[in-house]
Amino acid sequence: MTEPADHPFVRAVKPLVDAMGGQMVPPDQARGDDVVLSWEDQDRVAVRLPHLSESLDHILAELQRRHGVPLAELDRKTKQSVVRILESRGAFSVRHGVETVAGALGVSRFTVYNYLNRESAAKDAD
Repeated sequence: MTEPADHPFVRAVKPLVDAMGGQMVPPDQARGDDVVLSWEDQDRVAVRLPHLSESLDHILAELQRRHGVPLAELDRKTKQSVVRILESRGAFSVRHGVETVAGALGVSRFTVYNYLNRESAAKDAD
């Protein structure tokens, strides 16, 4: 990068970029859909956001790291919690999102839909 990677602003935004599955690139290498971040009137870093399908894979990998085991090895209640988290993060708006999540959880698409319907029914009851 043309800007030092140890600049305080770049260090400050790095955890957020990493959590999103983005990539930090020098501002002068920014593409049209990259987000250029400035600090004190100077472009410091450009953030290349992942495609939606890559984001889902990144979110699943992060959830697996958080739980410390493959998602397929989680108990039913924890899998339901994972589906709630994924729903809140828009995972099921991605094409083949249900299939991708079902594969990661080691369950059928039908089971994922049941988890989603159960959550929806619980919200309606409140």
